Amino acid sequence: MLHLRLIVPAERTDEVLELIEATVGTAHVAVLSGAARNPAGDVVLCDVAREAGDELIGGLRKLGIDDCGSITVENMDLTLSRRADEAEREAPGEGMDAVLWEELSEVTHEESTFSATYVTFLAVATMLAACGVMLDNAVLIVGAMAVGPEFGPLAGISTALVQRAPRLVARSLWALIAGFLAAMVLTAGFAWLMDALDLFNEDMITAPRPQTGFIWHPDWMSFVVALLAGIAGTLSLTSAKSGALIGVAISVTTVPAAANAAVAFSYQDLDQAWGSSVQLLANLGGIVLAGTVTLLIQKALWNLTRASAPVRRVKAGASG
Repeated sequence: MLHLRLIVPAERTDEVLELIEATVGTAHVAVLSGAARNPAGDVVLCDVAREAGDELIGGLRKLGIDDCGSITVENMDLTLSRRADEAEREAPGEGMDAVLWEELSEVTHEESTFSATYVTFLAVATMLAACGVMLDNAVLIVGAMAVGPEFGPLAGISTALVQRAPRLVARSLWALIAGFLAAMVLTAGFAWLMDALDLFNEDMITAPRPQTGFIWHPDWMSFVVALLAGIAGTLSLTSAKSGALIGVAISVTTVPAAANAAVAFSYQDLDQAWGSSVQLLANLGGIVLAGTVTLLIQKALWNLTRASAPVRRVKAGASG
């Protein structure tokens, strides 16, 4: 279930209540008259089945409540209520399959911001991966994968393509490209510093590396893994199973490939730098492609589910 807290101008409260009561899957409606101060108005509370959340939020936005008041949505982990159980049965489809497009757009928008924190995380992850590459240490590589924040912009690109939002595409691409360029430049400088401190040397990058040599040897399996990771990552976002993102992060070699390219370039090993760059692009492209196709399929299946479901309306007064 989702919990909605709305601030509504007093003269529009009846209109909002009518929408809520006409939406399948709503429950626990409450009105606090005149409780809101900034902006002024009534506070309307309600719960809605996740399956019906996108419809209700879209309807509220069409009424302009986000402009004249506010719409706040929270995920509820536990709701003990017979009426809530009835609301979930009335709503078509399964909550796990529902995509809250407003929530997804907001999350990917936040995660696709080119900021100092984002660049720092990406640079630190790339430097960790550089240490793993030079030491041929798979544990450090896995740790670097988990730290990297690059899935946010990748998901932002996929979401924006499906939603046909060119500004978000440009924003996400900027965060992705500029972020990796900044991280790779900083990692190259880190490699030079480590070399000056006699902690890195050229023999480490040219020596056989059975644990990490795959990073600069891209093949079709790299692209297949990226596709699978893109599917899993997208599903984890749309189903609110964010814990799965950790598994996605450590399954693709985006950050390690960027690190290997930066270190190899610092030692003028152009073959490794090129191979690592191809690996990076293959992983990024595979994730975006899989994420976009996954969202398109989810959207089509959900539209089909809603179209084939019998029309049921919650009677006014039964939502409380």
